[in-house]
Amino acid sequence: MAWDQNTLCYTVGNDSMGPAGVAAQNYDETTKMRHAYPPDEQARPAQQRRAVLYSHDTFGLGHLRRSRALASALTDSGVVDSAIILTGSPVAGRFTFPPAVDHVRLPGVKKLPDGSYISQNTVMDIDGTTALRAGLIASTIAEYEPDLLIVDKEPTGFRGELLPTLEKLRNDRKTRVVLGLRDVLDEPDVLAAEWARKNAVEATERYYDEVWVYGPRSVYDPTQGLPLSDSVRARTHWTGYLRREIIDPADVPDEPYVLITPGGGGDGAAMVDLVLQAYEQDPDLGPKAVLVYGPFLSGETRDRFEARVAELNGRVIATGFDSKIEALFAGAEGVVSMGGYNTFCELLSFDARAVIVPRTKPRLEQWIRANRAEELGLVRNLDQFRDGLTPQSMIAAIRALPTQIRPSQAGAAGLLAGLAVVIARARTLMGTDVQSAAE
Repeated sequence: MAWDQNTLCYTVGNDSMGPAGVAAQNYDETTKMRHAYPPDEQARPAQQRRAVLYSHDTFGLGHLRRSRALASALTDSGVVDSAIILTGSPVAGRFTFPPAVDHVRLPGVKKLPDGSYISQNTVMDIDGTTALRAGLIASTIAEYEPDLLIVDKEPTGFRGELLPTLEKLRNDRKTRVVLGLRDVLDEPDVLAAEWARKNAVEATERYYDEVWVYGPRSVYDPTQGLPLSDSVRARTHWTGYLRREIIDPADVPDEPYVLITPGGGGDGAAMVDLVLQAYEQDPDLGPKAVLVYGPFLSGETRDRFEARVAELNGRVIATGFDSKIEALFAGAEGVVSMGGYNTFCELLSFDARAVIVPRTKPRLEQWIRANRAEELGLVRNLDQFRDGLTPQSMIAAIRALPTQIRPSQAGAAGLLAGLAVVIARARTLMGTDVQSAAE
């Protein structure tokens, strides 16, 4: 698949697949008009507002769960009447969505240890899969005609798959386009190299009306090190963290428990192993643990863990995947988790005492987040560089959970304005106060 619009190149098979040559272009009058926002009469009436949220989801659950939280807030508030999430997550169908929110499943891909990608469909190569995904994205946007498009993390999409759609939207100037970034992306130097390879800085300049950072600037600036223009920085808004609520009520254990969650589980085996070692080596360690493996922990690894859990005689109970995990967060005496964005939002939202065991490969994102959160007194960071990842360090961390302060005691409530700010920004960006119009 090849696509050329003078300023951009889109050739499936080139991993960087970005807007080559855009940097050489001036910030032209068309772009200036776009960022001034089109007049309201070009948009659909307020009661028919629609949003699309793009979530590339090549690994884990984070992008899908963040998009679901945003879509729920936008529809529940009345800012948009309906929303569709474009997602590559293979477990999207196992989540519940509000009545006004639906999802379109994009063909899945898998990331290999060397950083390359393959298709989940073994009869398709990655180029064909990317082309199919790009076509589904374009057709969904064309048929649904959203007033707002929110792109999660990747300015050009997976392997550049968003570029044809973004160029069309730029020319039409009827859909407002937002880039949403989590609070931490990676080390500044590493991130700058990645964005340069993908031509992401130029794409952000060319296509996006606003950038929303889903965190407070006082905690961390994920754009540090990126050569963003003054224009992009002027239209960047810091929302705060995205508060989570119990979407689906669920039964939780009656007796006290510590929740153990590696998120999606695909990279959580080391943390789960460490927790099991702690309970195996200290027969008096309590309270009991509720372990949620996550849907992406491999079957063979899980089978080995299950055999060990059985030997602990009920001190650890385990389940594979729980789409209603918010209820488990709310009921826990404490939490041992990895340091992903969504998990961190849940820890703050449910005021949970927490020990974070951040991964350090292939990105330092989780370690940066956990280290900064510990500095602010929000969590305990079990830092492999400082504490060592040993059964003894985990035993000590779990035993100390009851005496930890809760995030609210360190000011967490003031960090959780994200959804309210997103609602306000969406309202302003689309040029109408939907709630007032409906009254």
